[in-house]
Amino acid sequence: MSDWLRSDGEDVLLSLHVQPGAKRSELAGMHGGALKIRLAASPVDGRANDCLIAFLADRLDVARRRIELVGGASSREKRVRISGIDAAAARARLVD
Repeated sequence: MSDWLRSDGEDVLLSLHVQPGAKRSELAGMHGGALKIRLAASPVDGRANDCLIAFLADRLDVARRRIELVGGASSREKRVRISGIDAAAARARLVD
């Protein structure tokens, strides 16, 4: 797979570069070894993290409860664990 998407048992780990405060939430290509996502939420009171989880849940068609922010809560560089989806399906829904 890629550096930004890894299988971890029955879960998928994503390495993301997040840009809060954008006009709309969208995928924005690659940034170094991470997938870049622009978010239409400000980085205040966890709004950007909530927006990220909602965006990923919608894009990957999984429940929000299956998405866990495991690193970078107050950083642009984030690590996210997603259960209930395999790496090939996650990759297809995020970059294809």
